[in-house]
Amino acid sequence: MHIAVIADTHDRMPAGLAKRLKHADEIWHLGDVCDPATLVEIEQLGIPLRVLLGNCDSHLVWPLELTLEREGVLFYLTHIPPLRAPPGVAAVLHGHTHVPRDEIRHGVRWLNPGCISRPRGMPPSFAWLEVSHGKLTHWKFMRV
Repeated sequence: MHIAVIADTHDRMPAGLAKRLKHADEIWHLGDVCDPATLVEIEQLGIPLRVLLGNCDSHLVWPLELTLEREGVLFYLTHIPPLRAPPGVAAVLHGHTHVPRDEIRHGVRWLNPGCISRPRGMPPSFAWLEVSHGKLTHWKFMRV
């Protein structure tokens, strides 16, 4: 399963990004969309899209957090990184910091795809997540 992970678009969807995501099985947006209209081009792909509520969002239909199981792997998605990972999750995915992240803390993988609109010290980015047969097999940062 190939999942495109984006965060912190802040009203900005770069030209051509939706085309780059068209082969995803799912798309996860980790918050700070701001204007829901920003997502129209991605929604038109017809790929399942999960969107989280960020601290700059006011579209209250999006959840603050999600726990999702994919291919036997349990993921916790949120915008602002928690102090601790919830019990049983293999990975915590978050946005908010505008900085890409891939580290393991206390046996849990912490991942941030970076920022689409206003990165800090790095080029704009998103990430590809691959999951297969009960394992998170690949995480790759992609420049926008």
